[in-house]
Amino acid sequence: MVSRTIVVTGAAGMLGSRLASRLLADGCHVRGVDLRAAPGVEVIGDVRDPTAMAQAMAGADALVHCASALPSYPTDQIRSIVVDGARTVLTAAARARVPRLIHISSTAVYGLPAVVPTTEEYPRAPVDAYSSAKAAAEEVAEKLRSDGLCVPILRPKTFVGPGRMGLFAMLFEWAEEGRNFPVLGTGDVRIQMLALSDLVDAVVSVLDAPDDVANDTYNLAAADFGTLRQDFQAVLDAAGHGRRVVSLPGRPALALLGLLERARLSPVYGRLLQKLTADSYVSIDKARGRLGFTPRLSNQDAILDTYTWWREQRKEPRDAAHQTGRTSRDPWKQGVLAAAKVFF
Repeated sequence: MVSRTIVVTGAAGMLGSRLASRLLADGCHVRGVDLRAAPGVEVIGDVRDPTAMAQAMAGADALVHCASALPSYPTDQIRSIVVDGARTVLTAAARARVPRLIHISSTAVYGLPAVVPTTEEYPRAPVDAYSSAKAAAEEVAEKLRSDGLCVPILRPKTFVGPGRMGLFAMLFEWAEEGRNFPVLGTGDVRIQMLALSDLVDAVVSVLDAPDDVANDTYNLAAADFGTLRQDFQAVLDAAGHGRRVVSLPGRPALALLGLLERARLSPVYGRLLQKLTADSYVSIDKARGRLGFTPRLSNQDAILDTYTWWREQRKEPRDAAHQTGRTSRDPWKQGVLAAAKVFF
């Protein structure tokens, strides 16, 4: 079988690096693209640079556009990286006649949907800078699809796995220190996530699928998920200190965290605050039926795998490749919340 050349943007990131390793193991040639030098990165360049992206796409058989911004980035950076980056990358791929352009989006495009489980037909209803940028980037992808290109759009829920830090680092740190961990209200909301390994499997499935199956938009998420309280308690149980998830009065805590966010003293951004107070899950029936998507890990499996990884690596020196910029591999700064640990 002839080896395919797959371009992976964001190849030094959590998803891109894991995907690149999988594709290499499958016998593909991976042309990694990232601002940061790292194993597997062949093209060091900005996804907003047309010249660098044209170089990256030459002779490629497929593109997987993983590069993105984090919700915690400044608004102008989010818009520039997510929207301008998608436009530059996808346009370069189209001009190079790359046969398949996979765009990694997010269920954030639904905003705070009033209907759960949320299907792909639910309208995009962004509520903040990040979800607005993700929605606009999808419009770029859909325009190329309407021009006759094969442009699969994948909408994963928050994906979790070894390498993921962000807000999870706070949960892991507090658990390891033998502290209780707070949730807003009762914590009985159902928040669906996705194992990183299941997301990688889904991307590979889309790369291999026939055009008429691949050229669509798909939600991707865990099939097995419970409540936020159950998921957090699983980590506290694994830590072995006998600590518990504790409830905070929902409205007062939400108001306080909102004030801290506006003062830039909290790591918790607005849309996440709202998500933590209501059920948030999507339908994966379409991906199951058309792609054969079968997620193997539950929310708890994915979170506990990440916790095990965190425990093993937290004392190791950080890779120099992760010293520039903020990524999902970086723990969020806890801000004033770090001082609240004494009460738990």
